[in-house]
Amino acid sequence: MAKGTDRRGSGALRMQACRTNNGFVQNEGLPASEPEPEPEPEPERARGPASSPPCPGGAAGLGLGLGLGLGLGAAGPYAGMPKEVLFQFSRRARYRAPREALFWLTVASVLALTGATIAIIAVSPRCLDWWQAGPVYRIYPRSFRDSDADGNGDLKGIQEKLDYITTLNIKTIWITSFYKSSLKDFRYGIEDFRDIDPIFGTMKDFENLLAAIHDKGLKLIIDFIPNHTSDKHAWFQLSRNRTGKYTDYYIWHDCTHENGTTIPPNNWLSVYGNSSWHFDEVRNQCYFHQFLREQPDLNFYNLDVQKEIKEIIQFWLTKGVDGFSFDAVKFLLEAEHLRDEAQVNKAQIPDTVTHYWELYHDFTTTQVGMHDIVRSFRQTMDQYSREPGRYRFMGTEAYGESIDRTMMYYGLPFIQEADFPFNDYLSKLNTPSGNSVFEVITSWMENMPEGKWPNWMIGGPDNARLTSRFGEEYVNIMNMLVFTLPGTPITYYGEEIGMRNILVTNFNESYDVNTLLSKSPMQWDNSSNAGFSEANHTWLPTSSDYHTVNVDVQKTQSRSALKLYQELSLLHANDLLLSRGWFCYLRNDSHSVVYARELDGIDRVFLVVLNFGELSLVNLQEMISNIPARMRIRLSTNSADDRNTVDTNAILLDKGEGLILEYNTNDLLHHQTAFKDRCFVSNRACYSSVLNILHSLC
Repeated sequence: MAKGTDRRGSGALRMQACRTNNGFVQNEGLPASEPEPEPEPEPERARGPASSPPCPGGAAGLGLGLGLGLGLGAAGPYAGMPKEVLFQFSRRARYRAPREALFWLTVASVLALTGATIAIIAVSPRCLDWWQAGPVYRIYPRSFRDSDADGNGDLKGIQEKLDYITTLNIKTIWITSFYKSSLKDFRYGIEDFRDIDPIFGTMKDFENLLAAIHDKGLKLIIDFIPNHTSDKHAWFQLSRNRTGKYTDYYIWHDCTHENGTTIPPNNWLSVYGNSSWHFDEVRNQCYFHQFLREQPDLNFYNLDVQKEIKEIIQFWLTKGVDGFSFDAVKFLLEAEHLRDEAQVNKAQIPDTVTHYWELYHDFTTTQVGMHDIVRSFRQTMDQYSREPGRYRFMGTEAYGESIDRTMMYYGLPFIQEADFPFNDYLSKLNTPSGNSVFEVITSWMENMPEGKWPNWMIGGPDNARLTSRFGEEYVNIMNMLVFTLPGTPITYYGEEIGMRNILVTNFNESYDVNTLLSKSPMQWDNSSNAGFSEANHTWLPTSSDYHTVNVDVQKTQSRSALKLYQELSLLHANDLLLSRGWFCYLRNDSHSVVYARELDGIDRVFLVVLNFGELSLVNLQEMISNIPARMRIRLSTNSADDRNTVDTNAILLDKGEGLILEYNTNDLLHHQTAFKDRCFVSNRACYSSVLNILHSLC
């Protein structure tokens, strides 16, 4: 017995010295089992000082561990327990219940988050796209910056000035026509739609410019003129020779031509005057041109022509441009019956009708099917808008159209066309007055289809500059106007510093002098050629006031037109009242225009007071009840105005002075019955100050 006892004791010591305990606790009350024979001693092995003897294992040891573990109700799981034993513990209620509760809590949380996400998406208003979120800067490339000292602005020159453009808080750059073309009609007679005119650089220069624009976080839209080509275009040369499919790429008709005199098929006139038919001696027929005779109209009834134009659009979209301004689209189709157009003055002798405005152009503009073609352009562009963040913008030029025809370019409720037709009605105003400005604003807002987006411009390459039309005292107030109206403001280069038309008339260009006056070189500084070029001669002379009206001078003046422009663009970018808010007009007369900008959920209101007449006294308390006796001045166009507040019952405004006033209220105007028909909003949105989000549950 003593020997057996010693052997059991030896086994117990070995068990205690094991590295793991195999999941059971030795029970002192168990009867002794038959001793097993001692294993043969193994030869000595080199072991480290921390090594331990091997643990007994096998099926017998595991079974014993399970039996011992399950027999101890007080024992709990611990590190190193075998998984078979741990599974037995996991089935106990005190472990299972918390685990199941945690599982269902996780499921409920996921469902709640999913539901909240869906709800937020459902009530969120549509986000503003890039062409809505900030101003557009329109550049006439030949006049912006000359990089190679040849006297002509170019694409590299634009790239040099991108840093300046970003200081204006511009979001989009719009470059007018730079395609390979002749000097006729400001390069709108295109010789090759897929190439850059050498005067502006190379295709590589364009690609570098586009990459630099995108690196700055900006977007680029370019002009596209689908209605006609140059008579030097390869298509026209093939068409006049009746070569294959190109035979009917243009509009050809028989006409009488004897002794140098042409009798056209009808009385249709060119935009620039005289007959829109020109005899071609090669083909022995007349071709139709709505503009210069060097710009023959394409035949858009020919499906091959439509296909060619779509492929050109795809070419530039593949390059990476972000959108197009489609020019002269109302001329895309003309009546096929060739009937004479009616005279404005029926008593006028027909042979004396030579000016475009002397006819009603019912058969040569806005024909049935024209909008279908424009929508097909939209469909082509939509194919490139599927990538997130790469929406391709489409604008249309609707110059000279009535307001109702202009609105048709927005498309139909379920058929999208242009994102917006360009609004140049402010550019046509020649005399400033509160009534005329008010009429332009309300005519657009009242006729614009619901949910569409407005835009505003005060000048362009085909209009006289604002300073020359109104006077320099109106530069700031007009910039304040376009930045505080709802929609996208569009700035023609130089308007931010108040450039004016050039006055000289002896040009060495084959253009109409009147259309050149607003295309003078950009005035960068007071050096030679206003910093535009280092050449001895520039394609157009600089304005005589460039020594005082230039970027460098105005950057150092705290109250300059440039500084105010930057403040206005920054306010427009950062304040929801201007980018998303309601527009409510309050009053207009021959002198002033007053309107408010407000948004549900924000207890602030901007009141914009603009005076286009002589010295005027404005009483806001007569227009709005329950407004504060004094209001804060957020921005003023008057550089000498150091006031922080004004009396709302007597605001004295100088000629051309404008104020953006701010006050706090929860009684918003667009909720009041008196202003119900005077308030407009494009994209309805409300602001939640608690969640700091926009929503549509207004």
